[in-house]
Order: sequence, then structure tokens, then C-alpha cells
Amino acid sequence: MANHSTSTHSQFFQHHFVDAEQQFDAAKMGMWVFLVTEILFFGGLFAAYIVYRLWYPELFVMASEELNTLWGGVNTIVLIGSSLTVAMAIKSAQLNQKRNIAINLGITIALAAIFMVIKYFEWTHKFHLGIFPGEFYAFDGIDHPKANVFFSLYYLMTGLHGIHVVIGIGLMVWLLLRSMKGHFDSEYYTPVEITGLYWHLVDIIWIFLFPLFYLID
Repeated sequence: MANHSTSTHSQFFQHHFVDAEQQFDAAKMGMWVFLVTEILFFGGLFAAYIVYRLWYPELFVMASEELNTLWGGVNTIVLIGSSLTVAMAIKSAQLNQKRNIAINLGITIALAAIFMVIKYFEWTHKFHLGIFPGEFYAFDGIDHPKANVFFSLYYLMTGLHGIHVVIGIGLMVWLLLRSMKGHFDSEYYTPVEITGLYWHLVDIIWIFLFPLFYLID
């Protein structure tokens, strides 16, 4: 691990830490604690999904056919690619390749934006068909009285995931602006690594959501 010394980046060192290394470890531990709470939060939603799928297995098979597997697969590839580029941004910082930090962060932002654009078109197409959550459901293409249950879960879980993607985009734009000012290098890259951990979790959650909703047979 690179030495997070205070000689070059003293403006980022908080006085209540013994040294920059302790500050880095504390920040990383704080992010891991936050990620655990996120896992518990989504874990509750996944548990609800399992219960409803056990109750209505035939519904979930029929309803999943209304989801576009192609675009869901494209979005999966897009997010996996974004995990790679954010990891490359961290590696670039560790190797003191300042220009590559910005390049990889820019690519990550672009891939995340592509994910959201595809999701936007997916959702708007369903709205056009009358596939809304809850009591607003008005689609006649699925012959099941509880069809709105599947799509309520779909919109809730993919929507919350989308909010996390938007937050990630905001964080990475902030990192990109800072990287362009030369704030990150081999001695200080804590915000890049911490945000990278968050982004990996966002990607992992989607890797679970994709097969659970799109690949039911």
C-alpha cells in the first residue's frame, strides 16, 4: 500500500488523526461499515423478493418476459466495465499517473450515464404500456391478478439501485474535478479508493438484480 504521507497533501490531513495512514484506515473502515448497512438494507428487499417469488412462481416467470433481457445484459456489461475503470483509476493514483486518474474516472462516469439512459428508456417503454407499480398498474398483457406485485418489486429495487448509481456519478464527478486540479497521486488517493469501494457494491447489487428479474425461466 502506498504511503499516505502529509508532506505533499497536508491540507487534506485532519488534525485529530495521528498520521495520514491512520486517517486513510479510518476512512476505509467507515466506508466498510456504511457498505454493511447498505447490504443489510438491500438484503431486506431481496428477502421480500424471495418470499413473493415463492408465493407466485408462475407470475414471476410470466412477468419477466416483459423485461428486455438484451438491454439488461448490456447494462450488466456496462457496469462491469465501469468497475474495471474505477479500479484502474485507483491503480493510476497508486502509480502516480495523474492524467490516467482523470481519464478512467471520466470513462466510469460515461458508462454510468449510459446505464441510466438505458434504464430510462426501459422504464418509459413500460409506462407507455401501462406497466406501473402498485395500484396504478394498467397492463392487460399478463393474465394474473397479482401482476402488479412483480413490477412493484422491480421498480422499487431497480429504482433504489438507480438512485445509488446517480449518487455514484455525483461522487465521481467531484473526484474528476479534484483530479484535474492535481489533488490525487501516489501519496494521497483516499477519496478515489473509498468511492471505488462504493461503486463496486453498486455493481454487485446489479449483478444480483439482473438474473433475479430478467433471467427467470
